[in-house]
This record gives sequence, C-alpha cells and structure tokens, in this order.
Amino acid sequence: MSRSGNEPGPAGAPVRLAVVGNPENRRTTLFTDAVRAAGLPAPRVVPWERVLRDGGAGFAADETVRLDSPGEHPGVDRLLRDVPDPTRVEGSARWYARFTEAVRGLRGGVRLDDPGELAVLFDKRRCHAVLDAADIPVPRSPTSGPDAVPVTGWDDVRTVMREHRMPRLFVKLAHGSSASGVLAVEASGSGRIRATTSVELTPDKSLFNSLKVRRYERERDIAAIVDALAPDGLHLEHWLPKASQRGRAADLRVVVVAGRATHAVVRTSTAPMTNLHLGGARGDLDAVRDAVGAAGGSWADVLAVCERAAACFPRTLCVGVDLLPAVGWRRFAVGEVNAFGDLLPRLTGLPGSGAEGLDTYAAQVAAVLRRAPDRPHPYHQHRTGTTHVSA
Repeated sequence: MSRSGNEPGPAGAPVRLAVVGNPENRRTTLFTDAVRAAGLPAPRVVPWERVLRDGGAGFAADETVRLDSPGEHPGVDRLLRDVPDPTRVEGSARWYARFTEAVRGLRGGVRLDDPGELAVLFDKRRCHAVLDAADIPVPRSPTSGPDAVPVTGWDDVRTVMREHRMPRLFVKLAHGSSASGVLAVEASGSGRIRATTSVELTPDKSLFNSLKVRRYERERDIAAIVDALAPDGLHLEHWLPKASQRGRAADLRVVVVAGRATHAVVRTSTAPMTNLHLGGARGDLDAVRDAVGAAGGSWADVLAVCERAAACFPRTLCVGVDLLPAVGWRRFAVGEVNAFGDLLPRLTGLPGSGAEGLDTYAAQVAAVLRRAPDRPHPYHQHRTGTTHVSA
C-alpha cells in the first residue's frame, strides 16, 4: 500500500474508497458490489478516460484509492496507443509510457497500488529481473538483468536461440498483457522453425489479436511478426515443459491479497498459452493438490512461492501470479506477476487463506478494513518471511 507521503489515514476514520477504472467495466462493477456488500458507501469512480484527458486526478486525504485495468474500452485504448482498431497488436510501448505517466499524475489519497511497482509489473524484463534477484524461481531469460541482450528483430531471436541454447522459447511483448503478441517458438534439430500464437498476420503485414490460436511454419512469416513487434520491446524466456492435467498443459493463476495467497485457479490448454479467452479451460485444483502431494511436495510451499513473488511488490495490495508447474509437479516457476490479475468471477477463497467465501474483490475490501492505521505498509507477511527487492 502507498499513499501520498506514505502516511496512513487517521485512526478510526471511516473508510472512503475510490477506484480509477472504466465505469461500465465488469472489474469496476464487481469491486463496487464488494464494497457495498461490506456495508460501505459505493466507491467514487474516476474514469480512466478523464484521467488521460486531464493529465491526472486528485483525491482527498482520507480516500483509499484502487486502480483497475484500463482495458476493454476502445476510447481509452485509443488514448493510450493511438491505434484505430483495438484488436491491433502494435503500440504497447506507447501504452506503457502513457499509462505510467497517467498513474504518476494521480495525487493524494491512500494508494493501494504503487506507481513505481506498477512500472515494474508492466515491464516483463524488469519484473523478471526483480524476481530473479530475490531468488524467486523463474524461467531463464537473456533479456532481463544486468547482462540483458537487446532484441531488435528476428535475427536477434535466432542468435539467442543458438548462443543461449534455447531451441524452445517464448517471445513476449515487454509491455503486453492477456497473451497479446506472445509467440511460442521452437526449432527442430534440422533447424525448421514454427511458432504458435494468437497473432494474425494479414497479407499487408498488419498484426491483429485473435481469439484463434494459430501455428506459423514459414520462417519468413514468423520473422515478419517479430520484426513488427520489436520496436515495442521484446522479452525472451525459456519455454519450460509444463505439467499436464488430463492430457492438457496446465498452469495456475494465484491471487495474492495483503501478502496471502487467497485464490487459485488451474488453467489448462492444448496450446502453449493457457489464457482462458484463447480457449483455455479451468482445471481441477484438488487434483493439483493431490499431484503435488504425490510428488512429495507441499501445497503450502507452492503457495509460498507466490507469496514470495508478491512480497517483491510490498506497496501493491493485490497481484495475480502465474505459476508454471514443471513436469511431475515437483518444481514450480513464476512466469509473470500481474498487477490486474484478480478477474476471477465467482471464485471464492482457498481454505485457510482467511478469504473463505469471499471473491477476489471482497477479499481486497476485507484487507483494507483490516489495515492497521499506524503502519504504512502492512500487507506482505507471508509463510516464509518477506522478500523485497527494489525495482
């Protein structure tokens, strides 16, 4: 949690909430519902469109301010990326620059999202480096950390694959989200290349996000996509073979609220990307717990990995951690930490999390109400001790 001046509100003062979001978006309405269900007045909603047009917004000293995703709004997307069609892939670097500038333009209030930490969370290269420096298990990446290599196009990706012995890797937009612009690239022993992605390459070389996952097997098509994305910044990661559930690749989204892993969902897919909007499906969490135990592991230790990752961002109340289980369910790595990773409608809290019976939004409201007013950053106390690395 952060605040202008990093000072909490006065002890005993009634909680007043505000949210910066898109007013009609389901994220904002779900959070509003949770606030009202807690017996509080509905939060004041400040539209992202207004924040971007006005260059910021101000909040009263006793307002607790939550930021929500600016996505799923064509007008906001145009202000952030300057693209005429919201399904276009390009423009993520411009989105990042304008989004972080808008966040810095918010003044006053008790903040549940820290501007500096958001800037790291929305840069996969910086986020990976922070996690790695904190000894959080992450996929190997040559594009993060002090020895990061530049990637200016497909030729650089090919060089990385060869020199870093990475025949299978993910190419990601540094500032992308929801699998936008992600390519799962693999090279055969004979040197043939193929890529799996949701990017649609049109005959005029334009790039569009699609709900259909497709495979490209001509290297010139893959090169055209990567070369078009490279100006926005690229992050490369080793493609870890993932555990499976019922013959489908599986990973987990774990929501961490106030330092505790409160919600988890298994995502499965026949494609390398498990995002639910790309045809992924929810898996069986009880079966995952059983598999971890059968492999000699501890479910509590699995959740502790997510809590340690979240603890790298102690001034941000809630994050969604993408956890990648290795084949055999014995080892886990953190793929990403998402600032707006809490959209899991109707999912209630994990047993023993303190969020039983609460959805992700109600759990965050409960954490705000529990906040000790004399402690500026009370949120990240997890199972294995707090880990924090400055961004």
